Amino acid sequence: MEDGDFSTAESGASDTFPQQCSALRKNGFVMIKGNPCKIMEMSTSKTGKHGHAKVHLVGIDIFTQKKYEDICPSTHNMDVPRVTRKEYSFLDITDGYLSLMDDVGTTREDLKLPDSEIGKEIEKKFANDEQFMVTVLKATGTEAVVATKICNQ
Repeated sequence: MEDGDFSTAESGASDTFPQQCSALRKNGFVMIKGNPCKIMEMSTSKTGKHGHAKVHLVGIDIFTQKKYEDICPSTHNMDVPRVTRKEYSFLDITDGYLSLMDDVGTTREDLKLPDSEIGKEIEKKFANDEQFMVTVLKATGTEAVVATKICNQ
């Protein structure tokens, strides 16, 4: 019997974790149809003659801003994405990639300039020589710039 190849093993942390539907909250995160979403609306129907109360969720994809809806029995589990938020100082744009620096001075140049309104905002601020920060969200193996803010100088 062969031993498995563990040379590409990850830390063991999952991209998502289960949480009971009734424990989810507005402005929290949830996976809807395989997309990490921020919960915008949430309503619970009363229990019917034959079963569970149902939770109706409306969420906006944190990367694409697309709206998704789902209905789940309140006692069932739904996947919740592990979302991390990090602020970076903006340095430069090179060949469509952003040059960013974190608070300890480490630079990274692996994030693409978004093809959205945020991307246009970054290009405009860069053209005007403004000093600003970008907010990067990471969830389910995807990382993207989702916001900008002016530096406190």
